[in-house]
Amino acid sequence: MKRKNFKYIVAIATGMQLMSACSNKFLDVSPKGSFLETNYYKNQQEAFNGLVAVYDVVGWQAGNYTTKVGAMDAASDDHWTGGGNATDINVFQVLTRFTVTPAFGPQDELWKKGFSGIFRANTLLAKLPGVPMDDNLKKRYAAETKILRAHFYFDLVRLFKDLPLFTAPVPADQMNNVVQVAPEEVYKQIEQDLKDAIAESNLPDVPPRLGEGGRVGKGVAHALLGKVYLYEKKWTEAAAEFKEVNGETPGQPSAKYNYNLVKDFASLWKSDDASKFNSESIFEVSFNSISGGNWTDGVAKTEGNILNILCGPRSYAKTAPDAPDYVSGWGFLLVSKELYAAIHYDPRFAATVLDMDSLVKAKKVSYSPSFDNTGYFLNKFAGRESNASTSGGEMVLNFPQNLYEIRLADTYLMEAEARVNAGEGSGAGTRAYVLLNAVRARVGLGPIPATFDNIFLERRLELAGEGHRFFDLVRTGKAAATFAPIQPKRNFVQGKNEILPIPQLELVNTKLKQSKEWASQ
Repeated sequence: MKRKNFKYIVAIATGMQLMSACSNKFLDVSPKGSFLETNYYKNQQEAFNGLVAVYDVVGWQAGNYTTKVGAMDAASDDHWTGGGNATDINVFQVLTRFTVTPAFGPQDELWKKGFSGIFRANTLLAKLPGVPMDDNLKKRYAAETKILRAHFYFDLVRLFKDLPLFTAPVPADQMNNVVQVAPEEVYKQIEQDLKDAIAESNLPDVPPRLGEGGRVGKGVAHALLGKVYLYEKKWTEAAAEFKEVNGETPGQPSAKYNYNLVKDFASLWKSDDASKFNSESIFEVSFNSISGGNWTDGVAKTEGNILNILCGPRSYAKTAPDAPDYVSGWGFLLVSKELYAAIHYDPRFAATVLDMDSLVKAKKVSYSPSFDNTGYFLNKFAGRESNASTSGGEMVLNFPQNLYEIRLADTYLMEAEARVNAGEGSGAGTRAYVLLNAVRARVGLGPIPATFDNIFLERRLELAGEGHRFFDLVRTGKAAATFAPIQPKRNFVQGKNEILPIPQLELVNTKLKQSKEWASQ
């Protein structure tokens, strides 16, 4: 892959893809050309197109298959990269083994994605005041854009720590003069963007799922702000934001937002329209099979979810009529033996882990082992014939399964953690206890005390494969101890591998400096 720098990102931001008017969901859209922002934003429709262009970055997938979920799974102790050999999707392989360098790894695409979203957001926020359109609608667009900018910056500050802070468009000829700010300043801006959005009366609490599925509202802003506070160890503030989202009685629909845990855990991973934007979904990334993506256009332009083909077993074939209907995939993001041991007797096992070795022993299927094969695959995302695209294009590029950025079980567990850390107690009768055990009761598990260790384990089992585990290990200081028993295959270095290096190309002829954790590389 040719590496891209800030100047390239500015070109993307000022030559954004136009999106068509949406179908039954806000982000079920197809590319329709490009525009120059200097000639655009003349009316409400063009402002709307600009807003969709900001949303579009949330689900970006790079041509080298880098996605945030894929990268964070590859980095965690719950997964191995897998694939065909030791260099297959090598940006993930080096992340699994923590042999990333500033010149090579997934950081180029993750950096580009985050700042592309920020530059698009800044462009729209700068243009909106001059667009002749309904003022209330304009305020809603601005609030949505600030939530998305906060989302992009939250990902970037967790991944890279030392960032430049942009809140307005920067001319391309000034990009090489930008400098970084302290992470605390980035967090302060994230907080402010989310507070601004929450204060905007024209922003819906939860946009209608039919017709506006995928759009953000105040529920997303509160949930994201709570998560930001959690990372900043502002326990009381985090708990308050999460309670706003979770409602007064965990396990029951929240009165204001109507969020509720779905009854069937396995249904969360279905890709049919009825399962998307369900009651548990707070912030969801939309994918579809209608774009007809093909290899000529590449991964980056498809609207399908590339994780579905990545996670399927290699050379999968049925040898019995009652074998599962998986599509032969590429064998990535293998479930580790450590995660298998932790979740094997949990009710969420079957929905989470595809146990290929058991299916082979039962003479139902055959497959080709992946590199670093464990025999276990990520069932949440493994593609199936029943959800493969039939609308044209390459099947492997057009799976329609959505991803959850934030779902209710996640916010229940984060609120429980915040309350325990704030010293509110963990026993029966405490809110932390009720929150934790609402998540467990959904899958038929009995109540346990809401200790930090119990909550942390519950997060691992509930959210396995969804891209949270590595971030959880880092923010709680558990990463080094967790990876130590897996050495030497995992070369995690404490005080370094908690973040990614700033891409080497970004440092050439600019005022940006490598983070101190990576400065000697």
